[in-house]
Order: sequence, then C-alpha cells, then structure tokens
Amino acid sequence: MFEIAAFTYGVLASFVLASITSNKRANRDNPRIVTLFGWGLMAFSLTLSLLLSGWVLYSTVGGGFAL
Repeated sequence: MFEIAAFTYGVLASFVLASITSNKRANRDNPRIVTLFGWGLMAFSLTLSLLLSGWVLYSTVGGGFAL
C-alpha cells in the first residue's frame, strides 16, 4: 500500500514540477489547477514531515505507540 501512495505522490510531483518548468520556459502563466496541486502537495509534505518528526521525537523521549 505504501508503494502505491509513494508512486502516486511521485507522479503528481513530477507532473507539477514539469508543468511549471515548461510554462516558465515558454513565458506563460501556470494554470490554476497546477498551482492548486502544487500548493496541495506542499501542504501534504509539510504536514507529513511534522507528524513523522513528532512521532520520532516522542519515541526518542520514551513514549511508545502501539502500531
């Protein structure tokens, strides 16, 4: 299941970055949907990194999660 999520995230991130680069080279504005997907991916990445950092910190301090 993790592999599918990582693959989907990678494909979306590659598409957004390729679209932004192509539009910048052609001196065009980005479509609104590309901008929204970019912001969504950035928010998802930030949220996931904060949650995982908190989990690592909690585990290091001595807490435990029942996974």
